[in-house]
Amino acid sequence: MVRRHLELPRCWIAVLPYRLAPSPEPPLRFPLSLRRPIDKGPNADLRAKLSDEGPAGRAAIRAQTQDQLRRLAAINPATLSPADRIDYETVLYTRRSSAEVQRFDFGGAGFGPSPYVVSQLTGAYQSVPDFLDTKHPVQSKEDADAYLARLSQFAGQLDANTERMRHDAGMGVVPPDFLLDTALVQMEKMRLPASDAQLVTSIAKRAKEKGLGERYGREAVRIYDAQVLPALDRQIAETRALRAKATHDAGVWKLPQGADFYRTALRNTTTTRYSPEEVHKFGLDQARAISARLDGLLKKQGMSKGTVGQRMAALYKDPAQLYPNTDAGKAQAIAYCNARLAAIRSRLPTMFSRMPPYSFEVRRVPVQTEAGAASAFSQAPAIDGSRPGLVYFNLHDSAEWPKFCLATTVYHEGLPGHQFESGLGLSNKDLPMIRKTGGFSGYGEGWALYAEQLADEMGMYDDDPLGRLGYLKFQLFRANRCVVDTGIHHLKWSREKAIAYFVDQEGEAPGFATREVERYCATPGQACSYKLGHSVFVQLRDKAKKALGPRFDIKAFHDAVLGTGRVPLEILQSSTERWIASQHA
Repeated sequence: MVRRHLELPRCWIAVLPYRLAPSPEPPLRFPLSLRRPIDKGPNADLRAKLSDEGPAGRAAIRAQTQDQLRRLAAINPATLSPADRIDYETVLYTRRSSAEVQRFDFGGAGFGPSPYVVSQLTGAYQSVPDFLDTKHPVQSKEDADAYLARLSQFAGQLDANTERMRHDAGMGVVPPDFLLDTALVQMEKMRLPASDAQLVTSIAKRAKEKGLGERYGREAVRIYDAQVLPALDRQIAETRALRAKATHDAGVWKLPQGADFYRTALRNTTTTRYSPEEVHKFGLDQARAISARLDGLLKKQGMSKGTVGQRMAALYKDPAQLYPNTDAGKAQAIAYCNARLAAIRSRLPTMFSRMPPYSFEVRRVPVQTEAGAASAFSQAPAIDGSRPGLVYFNLHDSAEWPKFCLATTVYHEGLPGHQFESGLGLSNKDLPMIRKTGGFSGYGEGWALYAEQLADEMGMYDDDPLGRLGYLKFQLFRANRCVVDTGIHHLKWSREKAIAYFVDQEGEAPGFATREVERYCATPGQACSYKLGHSVFVQLRDKAKKALGPRFDIKAFHDAVLGTGRVPLEILQSSTERWIASQHA
């Protein structure tokens, strides 16, 4: 039965994942309408708040998780409708997963659980400024007042993170020296005079554009100078103190409970039960198969000498594939990416029965955070469409993004990848919020990598053979991620060995490989979710094709796997298998 209501049952109030995705937004409250932004109406006060990063806030979250598990245990899933049962199983999974992570009295969150509260990818210092600039709306006096309230609370978050750094260091949890080096670079870039600080200029410009005058800009300067800068200076000082005693060891194996933390992070981010040993072997097996395909295609391009990695490295140096490493050249690269996004949109109806009702665009990662930012990433659109879906490319060095590598990443981060999947979920009135925005990396990244495969199947490379090499190169890259992530955290690889592996095996640009490896050091396990998740979508499609034969319909299959919304891979598998069985009826 299709549910027409848009609220979760009252017994599930406040049952949502905590820290499964990087976001400074506070936990959601239910019930609420899922057709409007979560910080309006009865939840309007949330717009003026940031989460409590201090000991009291952490304790409250742990207590909430245990209370939610207790209340969920009182529900008999056999009494629920099929749709409600998926909700129940998904919520229960998040609560158990969060409880597992909360066993460790250290760390923070990035793309998943992180052992480090502050690093180049974790901590309020790098997440909140972008959040306030791109996600906090300034349409009215109330919005502007809420911005200032959050700006003031940002100083408190910085101090809470700094205190947590001291706490964790007392337990022997200190980031590697190279992560602290990059974090310090980013902090120093952020430490600007108020007149140049994004935190100030964002509210000043937007408030003035809305006719709210210059008062908000002046008040932002006061808060920034009196509260934010001193808190940032205290964090910089603590980071320097930690750097003085940091080691160069890259993996979490060096930490107290390190091996247990890695297994937990691997399960939390991939939503699979594979051991580190199994993931390592899976990555090696996948890499061999993809390398064989690349070898054949490279030979067709007249490139037969050297290893696959050496031949791909030569393509990286082809001047015809490089945009100038200037602002103008980077603008050209972004324009090309937006053209690819527009080109594939017209082909989506051949594979899908429904299109997301949002706009999407590609942008460059802000200069102040590009030193430590991921190479490419995506931000979903606002539920009400007031903000487009955004795809970001890190163009710190244009040579890291040759033209033949751009298109497949557009398809991964944009259409039919993350932006398509999130757009369909957000606009699906039959899904509760948990399955619209849940942070399940195995599902989300698995789908996005499968979307890269779909782009090839849609013919996007029929007149672009080098683009197909780029597609397969990034499939190889995701397989090698499984090898490298487990190598660092389980097999005790060094940072340098991990970087060299990417360069040798696939011709990766050294700067790109360095940022990727350092990302895995800060957020263990998450890098494995891409290829593991992709394999699940492919296996389910193969199973449906075999079971249904000539009755198999690719659009119907995609409706089934996307219709669940964001769920753990185990739940996706069981749900899709039920759908396959139902097609025989």
